[in-house]
Amino acid sequence: MTSGTGGAAVRTATSAEGGAPAQQHRARRQEDPVTTTAGESTSTTGTARPGWRDRLADPGTWAELAAPVGLVVLVVLFQVLDPTFLTLGNVEAMLAAAAILVVLATGQTFTVATGGIDLAVASTMTFSAVMFGVVFGAGAPVAACIAVALVSGLLFGLVQGLIIGYGRITDFIVTIGGLSIASGLALVVSDGQPQTVISGFMLRLSTGGVGVIGYPVLVALVVAALAHVLLFHTRFGTHVLAAGGSPEAATATGISTRRVKTAVYTLSGTCAGIAGVLLVARIGAAEPAANTQFLLNAVASVVLGGVALMGGRANIAGPLFGALLLTALTNGLTLLGVSQFFQPVAVGSVVVLAAFLSRYQR
Repeated sequence: MTSGTGGAAVRTATSAEGGAPAQQHRARRQEDPVTTTAGESTSTTGTARPGWRDRLADPGTWAELAAPVGLVVLVVLFQVLDPTFLTLGNVEAMLAAAAILVVLATGQTFTVATGGIDLAVASTMTFSAVMFGVVFGAGAPVAACIAVALVSGLLFGLVQGLIIGYGRITDFIVTIGGLSIASGLALVVSDGQPQTVISGFMLRLSTGGVGVIGYPVLVALVVAALAHVLLFHTRFGTHVLAAGGSPEAATATGISTRRVKTAVYTLSGTCAGIAGVLLVARIGAAEPAANTQFLLNAVASVVLGGVALMGGRANIAGPLFGALLLTALTNGLTLLGVSQFFQPVAVGSVVVLAAFLSRYQR
């Protein structure tokens, strides 16, 4: 009896001593992910990361990649149909044409990220360009003209942002009114006449560059890079996405959605001012005529880039690829001799397709 009791005691002690290592071993197994045959990484907690097969089968993935994939498809297609499409001269022309659109789409991205939209962005660009021409015609130096153009865009965007943010008026109404106001001011200030701009600096800005990369392209890339840092590496960017994702929750955490709204429309106006300077350099004049195609293409670039129209999700690379895609589409159709009357139809069709794909995004 003593021996049996002692043996049981020994077995019990041994089991107790081995319990801790056994529990630690089980804990480590729970923490370590287990790779399944489906190519997914999962754990005993139930959290699973989809594998590459699942991601490719998900329409949301293709919606996010719509712009870069579409750009590659268009480049291959147009190169097959017209071998001059990828010549150095044509590529440089496409990049220069896309630079203005990239800048406008970058500013538009911030407004759309908050669940809004800036319908006055193209008219603000025209107004800024006209202000450049007016000051230039008065004999001011080019640096002062550029500063006036940028401030004009900034102030116009600021006024719209204040009305939307603090006046609590729908952005659609405010910006469509701003579209008309900016277009009218451009005509009034210029008396409806274009101002020719003859300047060595502006000529170098439009035709010069570093290697095959023109200065307008470099300006657009710098704007896009700064916007990426602002959106993803600053507190302001976090507030923008939070205000667009859930304004009530953002307000509850202490974020002033009114200030965010004001800031993003000011930013959009500033980008329109930059685009106005690039436009003057490109055409060599300050034209008061409306540039409505830039509005459509700016919004289209943002949609193609995977920015959520309801707000809360955005990126900068997507709209950049979207702008390149739309520019390549227009350029390719022109090379193929397609009538310009059909080009807006093609652009509109691409936008509708992108909007259809965006409903599947995560």
